[in-house]
Amino acid sequence: MSQAPITIAGIPIPSASPIFLAVVAIHIFAGLTAVVTGIVAMMSDKGAGRHPWFGLWYYRSIVATSITMAVLSATRWAHDYHLFILGACALTAVLVGRQTAPSRSGERIRMHIAAMGLSYVLLLTAFYVDNGPYLPVWRRLPQVTYWVLPILVGAPLIVRALLTHPVVQRTAVAVVRRDEAD
Repeated sequence: MSQAPITIAGIPIPSASPIFLAVVAIHIFAGLTAVVTGIVAMMSDKGAGRHPWFGLWYYRSIVATSITMAVLSATRWAHDYHLFILGACALTAVLVGRQTAPSRSGERIRMHIAAMGLSYVLLLTAFYVDNGPYLPVWRRLPQVTYWVLPILVGAPLIVRALLTHPVVQRTAVAVVRRDEAD
């Protein structure tokens, strides 16, 4: 890896090596794809159609982002090991979310929502931890903000989804009715 850093859009890139830059380009593309497809999947009606299609592309994008993140972290382990940990956690969450997706079970749907939501929060956390100091508004915030703000915003949204998802609500009503009948 070349030690000559470069700056692109105000963000320092630690190497000008063509291989490193190619991996960074794939990483950025996969990360942006994950952000967009994740939002579309979250906002789409659940069931056949847009949600599973965009969810599949979100899953694939997180996998690609995690692979490139592992390569990039390995080249600068002392500086980026925390990004590796965030990426590994995001990958684990998206794998769990994907495995629990094709179910109508209330418990599996809850796990799907929580895992996919967590993977998205971890994706954004890694982005802000790595790039926050170079972003126009974010650079003025204390560094702890990069770690905390994504979960402070994401957790209530995940809880809301857990409480309002139709399958989860139907399961809860069925449990209450069963308990009342006993």
